[in-house]
Amino acid sequence: MDTDAPLDADDLMLMADRLEQLPGDAAEWVGRLFAECMRARMHEAELLSQCAPRGEQVGDQQLEAQLAQVALDAAEWLKTLWDVGYMGAGSFPSQPRSAFPLIELEDVLKSALFARIRQGKRPLPFPPPTRHGLPWHELYECGDEVQSVEAEIVRDGQRSPVGAIIEGCANWQVIDEVEIDRNYVVQHRGKGPYFRLQFESGVVTLRREMPHWKRMIHIQERGGIRSFTLSWPQDGGHTQEVPLRATTWERAETEADYWIAHHHPEMYGQVSFVRVEVA
Repeated sequence: MDTDAPLDADDLMLMADRLEQLPGDAAEWVGRLFAECMRARMHEAELLSQCAPRGEQVGDQQLEAQLAQVALDAAEWLKTLWDVGYMGAGSFPSQPRSAFPLIELEDVLKSALFARIRQGKRPLPFPPPTRHGLPWHELYECGDEVQSVEAEIVRDGQRSPVGAIIEGCANWQVIDEVEIDRNYVVQHRGKGPYFRLQFESGVVTLRREMPHWKRMIHIQERGGIRSFTLSWPQDGGHTQEVPLRATTWERAETEADYWIAHHHPEMYGQVSFVRVEVA
C-alpha cells in the first residue's frame, strides 16, 4: 500500500463505514478525528481548485464538498446514537454500553435521525416520541396543528391515570386529567412540550400546548454586526447570559431551543421568546 498517496473517495467512504465497528471508547474520538480530516480535505480541494480549469473546479469541488458533508453528517449521527442511545429500529442497547452495535445498510436508509441530520437539522439530545416504532420528530415541529391519533389511557388499581399509549408509544406520562376519560395533558418521558390529548365521540386528537414560560433574547448591534443573547434566570436572583450563534432572529430562536433541550429538557418546547433590543 502506498502510504504517501492521498486516499480517494472510495477509501474515505470505506473508512466512514468502519467507524461503526470501533469499540465504544474509541468511536467518539476517532469520529471527531475523521471529521477533522475531512475538513482538511475540503480545504485542500479549495486550494487546488484555484489552479484547475473552471469546469474541473466546479465538478471536483462539488464532489469533495458532498463527500465531506456526508462524512460529517455520519459522524454526528454515530455520535448521537452513542450519546443519546436511540435508533429507528429500537435495537440500540441502553447504557451502560461496552461496544458499538453493528449498523446495517437498512439502518442507514431507514433512519429518521440520519435523514434529519442530512437535512441540516440538529438532533435532539434525547429520544423523541415514536410513531409505530419510528422517531416522530415532526410532532415537535408541527406547531399547534391537531393530530389524529390512536391512543389509550393506562390506569392503576385506583383508576388513577399513570400513563398513555399514543401511536404505539407507551412512554407518555399523564401530567393532568383535565376531564375524566376525555381530556388530558401529557408529556413524553418527562421531557419536551406538553400536549393536549382529547377523546371526543370516538375521535382522538393530540395538539401541542401553548408555551408556559417566556424568556428574553437580547439583540445588540455593533459595527453592523448583530449578536443575540438568551437571558436565563437562575436560583438566587442571578441571570445567566447565554450567547447564541445566530445572525437572524429565527436562527436565534432555534439556537435558544437547542440550548434549552440540552440544559433544561423538561422545559424544551414550553418556552416562548421575547425580543429585547439593547442600545
